[in-house]
Amino acid sequence: MQLGLVGLGKMGANMRTRIAQAGHEVVGYDPRPDVTDVPTLAAMVGRLDGPRAVWVMVPSGDPTRTTIAQLADLLEPGDIVVDGGNSRYTDDMPNAKLLGDNGIGYIDCGVSGGVWGLDNGYGLMVGGSDDDVARLMPVFDALRPPGERADGFVHAGPVGAGHYAKMVHNGVEYGLMHAYGEGYELLCAEPLITDVEGTLRAWTQGTVVRSWLLDLLVRALQEDPGFTEISDYTTDSGEGRWTVEEAIRHSVPANVISAALFARFASRQDGSPALKAVSALRNQFGGHAVTNSEGRSVGESGAPPAG
Repeated sequence: MQLGLVGLGKMGANMRTRIAQAGHEVVGYDPRPDVTDVPTLAAMVGRLDGPRAVWVMVPSGDPTRTTIAQLADLLEPGDIVVDGGNSRYTDDMPNAKLLGDNGIGYIDCGVSGGVWGLDNGYGLMVGGSDDDVARLMPVFDALRPPGERADGFVHAGPVGAGHYAKMVHNGVEYGLMHAYGEGYELLCAEPLITDVEGTLRAWTQGTVVRSWLLDLLVRALQEDPGFTEISDYTTDSGEGRWTVEEAIRHSVPANVISAALFARFASRQDGSPALKAVSALRNQFGGHAVTNSEGRSVGESGAPPAG
């Protein structure tokens, strides 16, 4: 099968390799001359025989919307586009309509696996019609992990379902990672634990908390003991926020995912205005000591507390 692949970043380039290793022809386009197979998006389309299939793997939002709008002008009726990036599911119906008005099919595909997907395969969650999904199944089979299809691939529902499933997947990921992080910090805080990395490593086999994320945490500690080379500043790419927004919309109490997201917000603050307000209020109503901007503990009068 032929496939056009737009976007040859860390994941896109590895996906191109994995699909080609399965015996398919992949024509990749990327604006960077050192990685692209063709000079332009139009040239990529021109290299493909009809009916064409094009996989879009670019950042979510405007880059994806712009690429799909360009493809709507370049492709022909009977062609099909897969958005494999982390687009918000609410973008899928407009994208599908834009392409559908030109007789072009659309599939949204949530892809999980990161930089390890080349060797391990990618978990795939797709949304679209039965016919469109069946047509792309050779590509999905090339990308997913080996073994039973249902263990690494799901046709989750109509257009939008794939990205919705991936959004929730990433929200769950936030909670899992933060739980491991809290466990790591608690182990570090207890003097009885003299081998933190070894303790975490012992959890990787046989225990109920074993997982690939835990394997990666142990690997990270082996590469950087104590995490001395990185800061605690933690970004978020959007899916966690969207998950919390959906939890609010559906009145689902997503306590863990919400707390994990807010912890990332806190990691980016040099100081907390909210906690400054709390400290000031405790001082106002109860005369409790506070710590000033110089790190000195002061009482209600501004002098060091007695005793």
